[in-house]
Amino acid sequence: MTETSDQTAKPTGPTVIKRFLRTLDGSPGVYRMLDGENRVLYVGKARNLKNRVANYTRLQGHSGRIARMISETASMMVLTTQTELEALLLEQNLIKQLKPRYNVLLRDDKSFPNIEVTTAHTFPQVRKHRGKKGKGQYFGPFASAGAVNRVLNQLQRVFLLRNCSDSDFEGRTRPCLNYQIKRCSAPCVGFISPDDYAESVKDAERFLRGETTGIQEKLAEEMTTASEEMEFERAAALRDRIKALTNVQSVQGVNPQGVPEADVVGLHMDGGQACIQVFFIRANQNWGNVDVYPRVADDMSPAEVMEAFLGQFYDNKEPPRMLLLSHGVEEEDLIAEALSTKAGRKVQILVPQRGEKSELVEGAIRNARESLGRKMSESATQTRLLRGIAEAFDLPAPPRRIEVYDNSHIQGSHAVGAMIVSGTDGLEKSQYRKFNIRDTEITPGDDFGMMKEVLTRRFKRLLKEDPDRKSELWPDLLLIDGGAGQVSAVREILRTLNVEDVAMVGVAKGVDRDHGKEEFYRTGQRPFALQRNDPVLYFIQRLRDEAHRFAIGTHRAKRAKALIANPLDEIAGVGPGRKRALLKHFGSAKAVSRAALADMKAVEGISEALAEKIHAHFHDKG
Repeated sequence: MTETSDQTAKPTGPTVIKRFLRTLDGSPGVYRMLDGENRVLYVGKARNLKNRVANYTRLQGHSGRIARMISETASMMVLTTQTELEALLLEQNLIKQLKPRYNVLLRDDKSFPNIEVTTAHTFPQVRKHRGKKGKGQYFGPFASAGAVNRVLNQLQRVFLLRNCSDSDFEGRTRPCLNYQIKRCSAPCVGFISPDDYAESVKDAERFLRGETTGIQEKLAEEMTTASEEMEFERAAALRDRIKALTNVQSVQGVNPQGVPEADVVGLHMDGGQACIQVFFIRANQNWGNVDVYPRVADDMSPAEVMEAFLGQFYDNKEPPRMLLLSHGVEEEDLIAEALSTKAGRKVQILVPQRGEKSELVEGAIRNARESLGRKMSESATQTRLLRGIAEAFDLPAPPRRIEVYDNSHIQGSHAVGAMIVSGTDGLEKSQYRKFNIRDTEITPGDDFGMMKEVLTRRFKRLLKEDPDRKSELWPDLLLIDGGAGQVSAVREILRTLNVEDVAMVGVAKGVDRDHGKEEFYRTGQRPFALQRNDPVLYFIQRLRDEAHRFAIGTHRAKRAKALIANPLDEIAGVGPGRKRALLKHFGSAKAVSRAALADMKAVEGISEALAEKIHAHFHDKG
């Protein structure tokens, strides 16, 4: 792979591109158009770079968007590749990394949860999983955590599988509540043999693959056998499991009989905006849907949007065996090859015109159309509210990014700071940030000190990442929970960092700390209040409440983690296995801390050197 660049030319437009064209040949690769300040305007791929870039050597014959891009181009960069497939993969990586202004861009590239059946334990655990996959068996993806939880509930009711952690499992001496309510077979206390539990796990995996009929027949046979052998209690338990399985099958949503595994992708475009609905079909069952709102322009075709979506959406996700699309793409074979290479198996792309597959796509399009309608209505409301914010606080223009800050602690312990973000599309949860308060010299409960640390860290990082303040990550307005004192302190912090052009407003509870009587504070101006029924007031209250909710949630999570922290985790060399052995031998971490050295050495798996290390950890702290 070779790279060439020309970033010394001062002119912009076709003149620059014509001169750069002389350096190109017919190799496949990826090109970047840059403006006069070296910001990437567009990233594209080509089977033949010379032919593709030659199309940009004139302004006529292009859409308004492409013509603007050409006129702003001051330089170009090219990466040549061995194959067009390599160029396609590189193009999508660069688009996601650089976020060029003139490309289709997914706004939020989140991961989706799976169900994991662990394999490292005699009695496997069934649990929700996000992120990188390990050695377990995985089923998914699911559209949301709620969809995963519903299926896990079903698995517990039908197959009585455990969902407790390995440490809880090892420490139990009697069945937990899940056994009492018939959601677990209590393998922790030996109420089921490893072989029978393994058979239940296999049945659960068959269920997740869609093989439900065979499972039901098998359970029915076992129930009949149990009845004939007069094991009526076991027969009743099997009857309950069959009933639960029947209920599961009857409450599933769209269950296509002829589509065992596919993602159904429906696109709707209107007024320069787009919505893509993706339905996850696995094991002939609908495992939920998600809507995606890519950044598009008026002149983009559905094929262009769909192709960009497929490349970016499946960049960090495993594609299914089949993709059912509402609109075809120009380079279908190339995209199918790229997805097949990623999945390690064949991925088929279809644009169905009739039958069950077509009905699934029509349903996805209908949902995309309805979701986009709601989104556009909400965006219009959001635009009015942001305009109202600008009028209320004398801002030069409606803010595109509002950051709201809050702190949470209990008498200074487990202190955290929180930042939420709202923009033109509403709350942007992917931009939320939490800050663990690190300064040990802050007086417990000192909200000023906490706010100083949070804002200092936030803006120091922002200045480091974007010193020219050109990205969309710079806020237009800060909302601070507090009155004149907080506003003055924050203004001093920002002045120290040489950030004095960001508007800031303090929101105080007002008289009687009552909702609706909030007072607003700005530097050098008298506090004021909005009308009690003003929509802008309600909007600010919702933002402040959301910041408070996020801060409290973060604080509670930190406090809960501290409560269940095990002192054995602090000792290097004591992993999960040795920790389990110690807890099983002594009963608790507290008992381990009090144990004699000779007793520690007697624990299976604990060497003499490690026993001395553990003993020293608890007894040599003075």
